[in-house]
Amino acid sequence: MITESNIRIHELIGLKVKVAKSLSLAYQGIRGIVADETKNTILIRTRGGEKRIPKKGCIFVFQLPGGRKAEVDGNTIAYRPFDRPKKLR
Repeated sequence: MITESNIRIHELIGLKVKVAKSLSLAYQGIRGIVADETKNTILIRTRGGEKRIPKKGCIFVFQLPGGRKAEVDGNTIAYRPFDRPKKLR
């Protein structure tokens, strides 16, 4: 089960997300569903198409099952998805 405390090691694909803050104003406020993830980026499916957002320099707010929300600093998840559990434990 995904919680606020363990989201950094979980799969992000399929979660609703919003870019709450970004060093680049062009990314700030983008919201949608995580469609894909690489080491350095998150691909968000929005109403206007897909947007590739860098993890570093962004603060993301993920909507968790049950309506809870988790704020995640992109710098802390800038690993390949399958490496995150090993690196962050």
